Parts: sequence; C-alpha cells; structure tokens
Amino acid sequence: MEILNLSLPAANRFATGYLEGDAEIQSFFHYNYQMDSDYKTRLEELSTRKFYRQEIAQHIEHFMSRFPSSDQVMKNIEKLKLKNSVAVIGGQQAGLLTGPLYSVHKVISIIKLAEQKEQELGVPVVPVFWIAGEDHDYQEVNHVYALRNDKPEKILYPEKNLQKCMISDTMLNREKCLSWVEDIIESFGETHYTNSIREFTKKALDVSETFVDFFAMIIMEMFKDHGLLIIDSGDRELRRYESEFFIKQLNQHAEITIKVKNQQQIISKAGFKPAIDIGEDAANLFYTDPITNERVLLQYEPINGVFFGKNGEVSLTKDELLTIATEFPERLSNNVVTRPLMQEWLFPTIAFIGGPGEIAYWAELKTVFEHFNMKMPPLVPRLNITILDRSIETDLDELDLDLQEVLEHGTNQHELKFIDSMKDRELEDLLNEAKNQLKTQYELIRSKSAHVDKALLPLVEKNEKIILKQIEFMEKKVYESVCRKHDHVLKKFSRVENALRPNGSPQERLWNPFYYLNKHGIDFFSAVLTLSFKFDGTHKVIKV
Repeated sequence: MEILNLSLPAANRFATGYLEGDAEIQSFFHYNYQMDSDYKTRLEELSTRKFYRQEIAQHIEHFMSRFPSSDQVMKNIEKLKLKNSVAVIGGQQAGLLTGPLYSVHKVISIIKLAEQKEQELGVPVVPVFWIAGEDHDYQEVNHVYALRNDKPEKILYPEKNLQKCMISDTMLNREKCLSWVEDIIESFGETHYTNSIREFTKKALDVSETFVDFFAMIIMEMFKDHGLLIIDSGDRELRRYESEFFIKQLNQHAEITIKVKNQQQIISKAGFKPAIDIGEDAANLFYTDPITNERVLLQYEPINGVFFGKNGEVSLTKDELLTIATEFPERLSNNVVTRPLMQEWLFPTIAFIGGPGEIAYWAELKTVFEHFNMKMPPLVPRLNITILDRSIETDLDELDLDLQEVLEHGTNQHELKFIDSMKDRELEDLLNEAKNQLKTQYELIRSKSAHVDKALLPLVEKNEKIILKQIEFMEKKVYESVCRKHDHVLKKFSRVENALRPNGSPQERLWNPFYYLNKHGIDFFSAVLTLSFKFDGTHKVIKV
C-alpha cells in the first residue's frame, strides 16, 4: 500500500474554506486544529473541568463486554480512568454492514489522531467512537449499494420500520438479514476471502439483536487490536450520567435556541446558509414514549408553558420533564444541537473528528458552548480516503485519464468524447443531411397540401414524424454499433467510474467496506492503519 495526497474541494463550500484556513470561518470555532499550541491550550482547559471518568469507563467496559475485544481495548479503558487522560471522538449512525466507507474512514481517523496526539502531548489519549444509536432515521441505515448490471444499485434491507424508534431499539430479523447479507456478498464475486467473510458476518449476526449490536460487532472485529472504544448514545444505562445535563438543558432550553439563532445570523452575514434547521420554539430534545417507543421532537409553547410534539403526540410541563430527566432519563435524547454538548459534558475531548456536514453545523454552536462555560474541542476534518485498486490505476493509464479530475468530475465527459471520436463522420453527415432535406421537402409538401385540402395537414405532419423517427432510429443503431465495436474501451470507463465516482458521488459515500474485505480480507482496514496519515486537509488515495 502507498498513499497519494491530492488537493480536492470538500463536499460543501464552508468545509472547503475551513480546510483552507479561511480566517472568517475560523472565527466561528474556539481552536484551530492546524495549530499544535491549541491542543496544549485545550489540555489546560480540560484540566479545570470535572468528568465522570470512572463511571463512564465502567459503563463502556460493560457495554463493550459482549463485543470482540483485546488487551489494547482493556488498556484504553483503564487509560480513560486516569485524571490526565483525554479522548479523540467521532461518531456515525449504525449502518448495516457499517454503512458507507466513510464510517470506517472516521474510525481510522479517530485511531490515528489519538495515536499522534498521545505522542505529541505526552498524555494518555483514547480513541472513542460514538455510535449514534439514539437517531431514528431508519432510511439512513437500512441499505447498502452494490454493483448490479454494471451500475450501483441501492439494496434495501427487506424489513420496513414504520415506527420512529431509536436505532438502538431497532431489532434485526436474523434470518432475513442473513439472506440479504449473503446476496450482497455474492454480488461482490467469489474470492479467496469470501467464505471467511460469510462466516464472520454470520457469527456477528448470530449474537446481534439490534442494528447497533450488528454494527458494533463488525467494527470491533475490524479494529479491536487498535484499542478502539465504542459507546452507544442510545444506551439506556448511559442516560444515568446524562441526567444532570438534561436538567441543565431543560432549564435553559430557550437560551440554547436563541444562541443558535444568533450565531446563524452571524454566519449568514458571512455568506453561508444555516446548516441546522431550528425554529423559534425548538426545545432541542427528543422524548421517547414508554408505551409506543416512538421518539418525538419536543417544541415549546411559552403561553401555556408546555413542551409538545408537533403532531400532538405528547404534552408535558417543564416540571414533568424535569422529573423525567431525574427519574427516567432514558426517555430523553439529544438532537443535532444538544448532542455535541452532551458529548462534551461526558468526555474530556482533546479533538472531535467531523465530516464536512458536521464542520458546517458545529460552527453554529460556538456561543451555545460558551453559554455552558465550555469551548468546542478542536474540530479535525476526518480523513477523506479513496481506495485505488491497481487494476483501476491501469485503466486510468490506458485511458489517459487524470486521477484528480476523475475524483472530482468522473469519466462521463471523457467517455462521450471518446465515442464521438470513433464515429464515422461521413455517415453522420449523410444522416444529418437526409433529415435536413426531409424537413425542407415536407415544408413544400405542407404548403402544397394546404392548397389542395387543409384536412391533409395532420396526415402530412404524422408522415413526416414517422420518417424522421426512422432516420433517428438509424442514427441510434449506428451509435450502438460504435459502442459495441469499442466495448472493451467503454468497459474501462465504466470500471473507473464505478470504482472512483459511482453515481457521481465520492467512492466513500456510496460503496460499502465489505467489498474490500471480500477482496483483501478482514484485516484490510487494519493494514490501512499501519500507513502514515497527516491531518492536513488533503485527500488520501490509497493504492492497493
């Protein structure tokens, strides 16, 4: 393996500016992730705050006890208990088979940055992956993409979920899921590793009850030797340690919303659209009904002083919610605004690993953090990675394509240009001339017919269209003939497009890691971690 660093724009304009060190964008954050001195300042800030280190470490140990583990995992749990330890944190939803590649890239980013900061700062640094199990967006986690008929196709998990329940509570049908998984693995093609991947996945599924279980089983099997710690934001036991901060949020829910709205105005003046959809009545918390298990976003009605769901699912007074936060905190969960605050409340975070979208919306939270006498941790962009197989690199060379251009724009324009260059110009001109002559002749026929009988005009129009369609049919067949003649070249364009820019999207946003596990083995991403990465904002192309 080797790494090639390329300068590519981020997924949004705000994140691109952040990567480039734009001074105005940097002002929306407390720390500059590119400044080594800012991490030392962050350490000093964390040393003044109190954390439930022992309790959180014990909770993680208990939560992780049913997942693959290692001595390094246990060492990192002990590290987390130390007074001077800090954590590198990032998170993602619990997608089936881990979801898109960027979920794994985020894990890699967390582990590598933790290793680097421990060496640079001389303090224990623990990698923590925050599974967003409290989310209820089932449509985000119930599918993967696989190649079908030479095109990326979304393969849906064959069970519907009509409830808005947390992914932590979303149960798996093992029999249906196994059949679904085997179908996906089969689409990758048989390799030396296919049987072991099937066996590994079946074992993970056999001991998994929920989407989060299945996700955690796979992630820990892949990364246990690197000491990764995981936590599920939807875990009911975790709510015991969140209770105190839920109370703070409820008592100051209006201030939270005002701070976000004000910060959004500042960012809007800088020319950026708000990333967080927040109304004036937002309470920024979810309530889970203990009977239906449905998750309801709360809004606040100040006249009557009640918190309610927009569809009337629930209506609670502040005192009732405060009692719930104290006695039944498992019924509350965070939204996009309060999740980063809760994460900061629980962990001594030396750095947060975020994607382009997270960079944009965290910028809107600066004054909310300040309201709770906290600062945002250095926000480090996750490693953006493209895996480049040698066979695809060969195709690029043979097609004379520039890798960076393909990663940004795909191959479509180059493919069209190639087809155009292979056309028979003389035949193409003859067909065009035939169409033009036909149109000229039918103008004359139309004019003469009108003098004879205007009732003939519709027939003339129809007749003209039929003949034009026949010429266009001939043009289509000529085009298809050119494509068939050069099919071996067009297949190379297709291979490159599907590998690097599938459906016009970055590879990491569409393809699933299991394609690469099937091709290179279960230890593939562990091997990726042996490479040297710099968090410098460049795009990492890994040649394998």
